[in-house]
Amino acid sequence: MSSPTTPADVSTSPIADEIPTAPGLLRRMMRQRQAKIGAVLTGLVLLVALAGPLLLPWVTGYSSTAFAGRPFQPDGVFGTDNLGRDILSRFLDGGLRLLAYAALATVLGMVLGAVIGMTAAYSRPSLDTFIMRSNDVLLALPQLVFALLAITVLGPEGWVLVTVIGVTHAPRVARVTRSATASVITEDYVRASEMYAVPKWRILLQDVLPNITGPLMVELGLRMTYSIGFIAALSFLGLGMQPPTADWGLMINENRIALMVQPWGVILPVLAIAVLTVGTNLLTDALAKASANLNAGK
Repeated sequence: MSSPTTPADVSTSPIADEIPTAPGLLRRMMRQRQAKIGAVLTGLVLLVALAGPLLLPWVTGYSSTAFAGRPFQPDGVFGTDNLGRDILSRFLDGGLRLLAYAALATVLGMVLGAVIGMTAAYSRPSLDTFIMRSNDVLLALPQLVFALLAITVLGPEGWVLVTVIGVTHAPRVARVTRSATASVITEDYVRASEMYAVPKWRILLQDVLPNITGPLMVELGLRMTYSIGFIAALSFLGLGMQPPTADWGLMINENRIALMVQPWGVILPVLAIAVLTVGTNLLTDALAKASANLNAGK
């Protein structure tokens, strides 16, 4: 006589295998040409952002805050900025904070959104309705206006930027997560766990979360792209990182007044942000196609 099936056995059933998991999804994604191009573009910008601060001042001869000459002069490789600092030094030192803050904000938004979405989908209908209608209220608030208000009240600190952007991402992530969770909680392996009286939080972590990684990873790429653009825009408006901090968004704002005289202070950060955005979008599109193909069994 065969032994009864346990929840762990059911979670590895063919039904569960039909839903995309992270390793298989990434392998399918990287087989696509656009994913390889996106990985190269993104990797180049990440290399500059991560290695740039380590190269100063040995490569350029200046730190990112040191004065190298008169403002907007063609001294050095790319000239000087509005205060006479070396543009290449500022550029090499300006990407790490942007990417770090964007990554932290993205992770915060994904965690909050995933918790809200899974909780709503796996709750009784009245609680689900209350959570999602409250979520819709947050969605109705313009992200930029909310960020401007929060930063004006709390100040342009790093933790404020991360928190504000992460919170504004959460409602959008929650809608995607709820939709993905709703399609999973009706599967047999979830019902088997419920039959064995497994706690709801454990079902969400062990049975649901691993099986909605496809949509969540696609959303992760999108949120990272938006975070980068959001932080750069706030810095351009003077509400992000403050002088004399080296930051790509701040560089654009500082040097735009002399774009025709000394364009490199604007061109370099714009080019880096554009390449990073294109690269992450290519990866996100490839991830979406891989998720769709895996769901379709191709």
